[in-house]
Amino acid sequence: MKTLRMLAVASAVLLLAVSPVFANPDLLPKHPGYPMGKAMDPVKGQSVANDPGQTNATGERSLANAAAFDDRHSGQSLSINQDNQRILEKPGAGVLPKVQGPNITIEPPVKEATKVTASPQ
Repeated sequence: MKTLRMLAVASAVLLLAVSPVFANPDLLPKHPGYPMGKAMDPVKGQSVANDPGQTNATGERSLANAAAFDDRHSGQSLSINQDNQRILEKPGAGVLPKVQGPNITIEPPVKEATKVTASPQ
């Protein structure tokens, strides 16, 4: 009984593994640029395309489709921070921006270093 079950599972796995081989190529999506046109090899005169019946992907439409392919995935949609509306000027890294409202300053933690003279013994 156990070998019969293993044999059934093995045959099912084999059928699922072999099924893409028998797939109908007409069901695959058609898009511009996958197969080339009727390009020929200059040395041997053979076709250099898998399907020489369709044209190559050139032109504005194919470039625009390639550029817009990942827009939805890679676009940023940031929430509006109400505190950022007060900013008047961003002077750069390490410096606080100038904002509307109170002028906040942060004093450095150390104003003066202590000096130690070296006295060799």
